[in-house]
Amino acid sequence: MKIKSFHLYKVPPRWLFLKVETDEGLVGWGEPVVEGRADTVAAAVSELISMIGDKNILEIEDTWNLMYRGGFYRGGPVLMSAIAGIDQALWDIKGKFYNTPIHQLLGGKSRDKMEVYSWVGGDEPEILLDEVQRVYDKGFKTIKINGTGKLRFLDTYQEVDALLNRLKTLRDHFGMTLNIAIDFHGRVHLPMAKILIKELEEYRPIFVEEPLLSENLDSIAELNKRSNIPIALGERLYSRWDFKPVFERKIADIIQPDLSHAGGITECKKIANMAEAYDIALAPHCPLGPIALAACLQLDANAYNATIQEQSLGIHYNETNDLLDYITNSSVFDYENGLVKIPTGPGLGIEVNEEYVKQMATIGHNWHNPIWRHDDNAIAEW
Repeated sequence: MKIKSFHLYKVPPRWLFLKVETDEGLVGWGEPVVEGRADTVAAAVSELISMIGDKNILEIEDTWNLMYRGGFYRGGPVLMSAIAGIDQALWDIKGKFYNTPIHQLLGGKSRDKMEVYSWVGGDEPEILLDEVQRVYDKGFKTIKINGTGKLRFLDTYQEVDALLNRLKTLRDHFGMTLNIAIDFHGRVHLPMAKILIKELEEYRPIFVEEPLLSENLDSIAELNKRSNIPIALGERLYSRWDFKPVFERKIADIIQPDLSHAGGITECKKIANMAEAYDIALAPHCPLGPIALAACLQLDANAYNATIQEQSLGIHYNETNDLLDYITNSSVFDYENGLVKIPTGPGLGIEVNEEYVKQMATIGHNWHNPIWRHDDNAIAEW
């Protein structure tokens, strides 16, 4: 089976969808995007698909190696995200070819449902309780909040105290019935991270995400030795080779590869298996669209160490369109008591609303992350 044609659709709020058509009439969908670099990734997708040529795309492992190893320069967010979207589409096609969900082709399910968590932002203390209560009433047992705003290497305790006050508010109201994850978003540098991670222990967060940027693995290892709070990272790591030192040096307790950034289903299954050998949990990163989420759930079904799944329904990025807008079988993502059933339809298990995708692609987007500056006008981490 060969690729006959492909189409890329840049759709709001900040996504890029890929449709791959085969010479046998089957269609697969992928979601290759680096948020804020959609056009760059689209160009990389076109280049990579031109490499595939007349190859039999049911041979996914060889096709993946062709895209990855066929280039002298490899890795990084752009190339690995482009590979990821193509890989998702090829798995979708293969599942449809065999009329079975992808997780069956990976070896079958190790679970029927997956716990998901909900983003609530948490930057505005006056509405935090209302935001959390809303998702709590829907059955979510775990929420994630932003940790801090911009922080200098050395800063005042204002942001530290603000976060502690928010956590106290949540614990006073919900007790320990609610799991709280805190995303530092790589905004914090080591001197302030030492302070934060010590102060947070009282409130028992389920994990702290990206306490430092992932290029600072030595410093994250130091934090992990200082704290009893599980550390999660991985959304800005793009291959099993990027994750290798994390495993070997026991730097994190939870890894968060993104199936739209880290080489797709093929690569992330290998990363998950490596993590299991080190007794490290898997919690795929996914503040993206329905195709990316469906790919995550197919891997979650198969990976024994999959623990919890991020999802973007109602997330603050989705101000115009949400992930359910782009599929016709939206019930596939029904959440009950904080769990979602593993999709059982062929391929990814979702039905993309192609007409709506085309309509929204005429609007498109030009999303870029905000640029933050400190008071001295130096660039701050966002």
